[in-house]
Amino acid sequence: MTTIEEGATAPDFTLPGDNGSTVALSGYRGKPVVVYFYPKDNTSGCTKQAIAFSELAGAFDAAGVALVGISPDPVSSHDTFKARNGLGFALASDTSTDVAQAYGVWAEKTMYGRKYMGIERSTFLLDKDGTVAKVWRKVKVPGHADAVLQAAQAL
Repeated sequence: MTTIEEGATAPDFTLPGDNGSTVALSGYRGKPVVVYFYPKDNTSGCTKQAIAFSELAGAFDAAGVALVGISPDPVSSHDTFKARNGLGFALASDTSTDVAQAYGVWAEKTMYGRKYMGIERSTFLLDKDGTVAKVWRKVKVPGHADAVLQAAQAL
């Protein structure tokens, strides 16, 4: 499995986004961006995480930092998720999991004794040149968006 570390160049991607958009990492060059991977739309932890980032979207914007959330859900699910929760940032659909694999977040997980492949909740803060400035893996939701904002503001 690929692992992306701090100081590495972030793998570029172009994915279908919510509301018929296209989300391309290269489109954010010249400004810092937070790319966060989450397992599934409309689940408790993922909803809390998305809302926490959305509540801070104005502060990220004021710091000149873009936000992008990526999961393997289809665009139609993202559209509903974004509308239902009033999310103020882009969601991208990685149904093939190619981008998740490139970032090293498609991993074996275990639930109720059953092993399966899924997204390891992870966040990457990229500087304006696309270099990974900070990585958070196996993210716990409480306080995470605030910690990411603090790191982003320090860039």
